[in-house]
Amino acid sequence: MKSLGIDIGSSSAKAALLDTDSGRCLCSAGSPDTEMPITALAPGWAEQNPELWWKHVCESVLKIKEQYSLADVRSIGISYQMHGLVCLDNNGCPVRDAIIWCDSRAVDIGKYAMEKLGREKCLSHLLNSPGNFTASKLAWVIRNEKENFLKTASFFLPGDYIAYRLSGDIHTTETGLSEQILWDFREGKRADFVADFYGIPHDLIPDTVPSVGIQTVTDAATQNLFGIPAGTPISYRAGDQPNNAFSLNVLDPGEIAATAGTSGVVYGVTDIPEADPLSRVNTFVHVGHTSKQPRYGILLCINGAGIMNAWIRRHFAPGMDYNSLNSIAATAPAGSDGICVVPFGNGAERMLGNIRTAASISGLDLNRHGLAHILRATQEGIACSFRYGIEIMKTMGLKPDVIRAGKANLFLSPLFRQTLATITGARIELYDTDGALGAARGAALGAGIYKSREETFASLAKTEEVTPREEDKEMLEESYRRWKDKIKHI
Repeated sequence: MKSLGIDIGSSSAKAALLDTDSGRCLCSAGSPDTEMPITALAPGWAEQNPELWWKHVCESVLKIKEQYSLADVRSIGISYQMHGLVCLDNNGCPVRDAIIWCDSRAVDIGKYAMEKLGREKCLSHLLNSPGNFTASKLAWVIRNEKENFLKTASFFLPGDYIAYRLSGDIHTTETGLSEQILWDFREGKRADFVADFYGIPHDLIPDTVPSVGIQTVTDAATQNLFGIPAGTPISYRAGDQPNNAFSLNVLDPGEIAATAGTSGVVYGVTDIPEADPLSRVNTFVHVGHTSKQPRYGILLCINGAGIMNAWIRRHFAPGMDYNSLNSIAATAPAGSDGICVVPFGNGAERMLGNIRTAASISGLDLNRHGLAHILRATQEGIACSFRYGIEIMKTMGLKPDVIRAGKANLFLSPLFRQTLATITGARIELYDTDGALGAARGAALGAGIYKSREETFASLAKTEEVTPREEDKEMLEESYRRWKDKIKHI
């Protein structure tokens, strides 16, 4: 028996096939080989065509089908890039390109809503500012693209779109509503007062299904395309960061997960619905939340993380693979001999109060520094941004002594892992999993193939543990002080 996991990011789509009896990943595949394009028609904008996501989902799953029959797939799970806006017309076709997570155009709309709805009401009911989230993005469409809005029959998140393409059914989840800032934590229901403020008709908001549990089933078109039997349950759906936490078995209060892809994220679980008074971090409904056993995820997002490392590689070391880049970076001393990299150049940074700022490299000495210093300073600058955010989370009662992560993206770099452990003082635990495999496990649990959390994660094994390096601590502390001084003047 098998379970299929699908993960739709902004750079690629991935799929993983899980053997549910052994807990072993049989096969995984991704598409495209290079990054999916992001359209930026104006500064701070970021859009993608939902049909492009579906194309690469299909290519990923078909790559797996070349190696394994999918006739015995008994559950499907979906992980997806959070906060995107997908608008469908009455025929189920996208009205416009999706406005994705790192698009900053709705920041001012969210600020205005916070002011008019009232800070106290937003923080007590939404646990967030309306900010730049999905509902605010749709408000932008209402104000600026009236014709597109009038064509819109429903709107939802990227993962909801993939579930729709697999099933023909339109749903979202309570977790998804909270990502859109359309969930009332105090009342435990949809936040219609936000929709009303923005002029969003209630009938455009899909009904909810559980994030873990049978949501819908696949249709005949999916069977014809992939060989997955019609009627197969779609039984798990979560945004990429709640899903990353689930993938790492981070489900209980006090547990912490991290990722460092295009953006960087620290995600901590709590059972207390609490907001950051300055809305620098965000609280969402976590996977598996129930009214009797509440689970909330506190999410710190750093827009400029791995994208900064990729930009440096592309422009300073073209053609070099990441392993070679990491090896060269490690030849420079801790602290990068005074070079400071601020990676914030990928949209508004919420933990800085939704300021949209540029990335920077400072402290260069043309007679002393070389490529290795710049490469190391980049990874150290990203680690500094993680620490800055973790310091915010500590004010909310989360104390990450242990951070769990999948061995992927920047966590593939021994230098980054060691720098992050040393600069935060936390132990880093690495696991051999990813978003697609986590979604496959979640689907097996949601479909009842796995009967418990223990059974779901029985095969999840820790592959490595990284502890702080005392000999680097002083230099990295000095580096962090310089870095923090830079962002004070942004």
